[in-house]
This record gives sequence, C-alpha cells and structure tokens, in this order.
Amino acid sequence: MRSVLLLISLLFVVQSCIPLRVAPKIEDHKVTKGKKFKRSLSKRQMFIFENPKEEHHFYNYVNMKFHLNDSNVYDDIPFVVDREQYFFAWYEVEIPDKTLNLAPMFTQLFIGAALGSDNPLEDYSGEDDIRRRENWYVAIEVYSDSEKDCLAAGALSREVVLKYLRALKQEYLATHNYNEVVFKN
Repeated sequence: MRSVLLLISLLFVVQSCIPLRVAPKIEDHKVTKGKKFKRSLSKRQMFIFENPKEEHHFYNYVNMKFHLNDSNVYDDIPFVVDREQYFFAWYEVEIPDKTLNLAPMFTQLFIGAALGSDNPLEDYSGEDDIRRRENWYVAIEVYSDSEKDCLAAGALSREVVLKYLRALKQEYLATHNYNEVVFKN
C-alpha cells in the first residue's frame, strides 16, 4: 500500500507545475498605489483594471475618443467632469504568470538513468521548463491643477473621478470598433 501511495505521490510531483509568479486577478477594478502594483509605476493612486484585449487596444481607444491624432496619447489627456478639468496618464502593464514544469527534467533524468549515463542531465538545458502566460492591465492616474492626485483617499474629487473612470472602462470594454467612440461623444 505504501509503495502505491509513494508511486502516486511521485507521479503528481513529476506532472506538477510549480508557480513561480502569479499575476493578480482583478474582478472589476482596483484603486491602489502604482508602485505597490508594479515598481515601474508612479507613487500616485491608480485606477487599475485587467485588459482582456490585446496590447495597444487601449492606446487606439484613447487616441480616437479624445481626438489626439497619435500625439501625447499617454500623458496629460484632458477631460471635464462637472465643469472641472482633469488630466489623466495611463500605462499598459504586463505581469506574466510563470510556472516551472518539472516533467521534462524528470523525463530526461529517467531516460539518462535507463541508458546508463553517468550524468543524465548533462545535455539538459531547461529553457522550455518555464512557461509564461501574459496578463495585461491598464493603470490610470488622474490629476488636476488644484490636486496632484485625484484618486488619493482624501481628494475632494475622488468620487466623481472614479465614476468617470468606471464609465470610461465600461465603454472601452464594450467597444470593438473605436471609430464608434467618435460618434458617441
């Protein structure tokens, strides 16, 4: 009985993938410090959501919606809410899932041992053992002439800006042809 359990346990270990890095799952959106989410982002509070679309789709959406003509599409994008002007900057962020697959290494080890090799892992590179799966996020920071960080906990404009960003996100996710956005404005 012990040998059967040992064999089953060994089989699970050989077939398993060990997660090295797991990207966060965000249901709707998240407001957090950019640096806390990814080190390369700023220290301001950011509105972050998962981007199920391919890379550069949000760029095309922002470019068309705000009539930017491929000029300053990432920074200082003006918008107005309740007759107050705000600006936002956004970032496309990739955080991949990484897993280590042990099956190829154990297969090479067993084959080498069966063939009587002194060093069964001599020709083993291990390059294909780490699997990556891309996860894309959009991170948006908002500021105005009167507030450096409109998404900060004590910001006066936090709620109206969050409402605007939620609507912007919903419109982006619902739109497939970004030329439609021009007609909605």
